[in-house]
Amino acid sequence: MKKKSLFAVSALCISASAAHAQSSVTLYGLIDAGLTYTNNQHGQKNFQATSGDTNGSRWGLRGAEDLGGGLKAIFTLENGFSIQSGSLGQGGRMFGRQAFVGLSSETYGALTAGRQYDSVVDYLGPLSLTGTQYGGTHFAHPYDNDNLDNSYRVSNSVKYQSVSYDGFKFGGLYGFSNQAGGFASNRAYSVGASYNWGPLNAAVGYLQLNNSGSTFATGAVSDDATFSAGTQRTFGGGLSYAFGPAVAGVVITQTKLSAATGIGAYASGTNKGLTLTRGDARFTNYEVNGRYNLTPALAIIGSYTFTDARVSGVSPKYNQINLRTDYSLSKRTDVYLEGVYQHVSGTGNSGITADITGLSASSGNNQVAATIGLRTRF
Repeated sequence: MKKKSLFAVSALCISASAAHAQSSVTLYGLIDAGLTYTNNQHGQKNFQATSGDTNGSRWGLRGAEDLGGGLKAIFTLENGFSIQSGSLGQGGRMFGRQAFVGLSSETYGALTAGRQYDSVVDYLGPLSLTGTQYGGTHFAHPYDNDNLDNSYRVSNSVKYQSVSYDGFKFGGLYGFSNQAGGFASNRAYSVGASYNWGPLNAAVGYLQLNNSGSTFATGAVSDDATFSAGTQRTFGGGLSYAFGPAVAGVVITQTKLSAATGIGAYASGTNKGLTLTRGDARFTNYEVNGRYNLTPALAIIGSYTFTDARVSGVSPKYNQINLRTDYSLSKRTDVYLEGVYQHVSGTGNSGITADITGLSASSGNNQVAATIGLRTRF
């Protein structure tokens, strides 16, 4: 009897070990807290505690189950929050950053469904400083007009991402409106591709939103949209090249709006509430960036962006300079100091002012912000 019991326990342990080897669930996260000084927010100086100046604070669950033959079932549930207040991000969604499930093949790529990043973010985003571990929210192009800082995700979406073919990858996404009788209202679709060859990286991407920012909350991009517009089209390309401890890059994007009515109340986490007139608008962004590792722990990072816009009957010209130094205390934790300067001209009487992403707008044509922060991962 004792031998039978011992055999049963041993068999149970072996089965548990095999199940553990075939599937896994990982808890992960990132916490980013800072102190930011701004010289002008609605005409006043401000010194404030901030969350997610470089990367949005988050925690998530990521899982995979081995189905055999190189096929896996995968999922990700990722929550965004403010470390300063403990409140939910992304309009109060529990898993507002990402929430998807799908299948991944070592041969054919991954097919997933849920709330996900678009292809411009997936492929072109890593070549820009904003939205990456090297830059941050304040480095974004005006209003994050091209979404490289991940101001919004696409709900109700189906996405395909290929495996790497000698450094070449591609993918696409479609976000459903989920509206009866309005299949094309508040939907989204995008495509992108990237190529890596040693020190060289190149990428392109395209995104189109229909009726983004509508009050129909179950659409592809609704209450967290940057713009309220009949159609939004964003496309761009970029290159980066590594020279030993240095990396230099360039990213060019353009966002075109038709039947535009405003810059959404949730744009980049701050209340913009700007009304756009004349219907059509355009933002063309030219970014050059670079970083240099003085030591394995210390890096200097910077970028310059020129944005040529056509909006509300005027032609604003934005010049933005971003500088940052980052020191790694360990593999998981770093401290950083960054400064951002933005100047806008050609605004006429449109009401457009300098407006660094993630902060309240200036009352004039210039705005300066400086942040010291701590970031840790788990």
